[in-house]
Amino acid sequence: MADFDPESGDGPVPSPCIQVCRISAATGWCEGCQRRLEEIGAWSRLSEDDKRSVWRRIHARRAMK
Repeated sequence: MADFDPESGDGPVPSPCIQVCRISAATGWCEGCQRRLEEIGAWSRLSEDDKRSVWRRIHARRAMK
């Protein structure tokens, strides 16, 4: 999923993965989803609230570009 509003209610939080998996040496983020390796690796074990927190960080990272 390319975008998700982490403030939009309850329910399952989709993965931000868009199948473009390259880690930028400059930022340490995946160039496709803007997650860090730690966030990618932990995704399936995170609570829905923690996944929303990751999405908030993704939005902040995208705003920095």
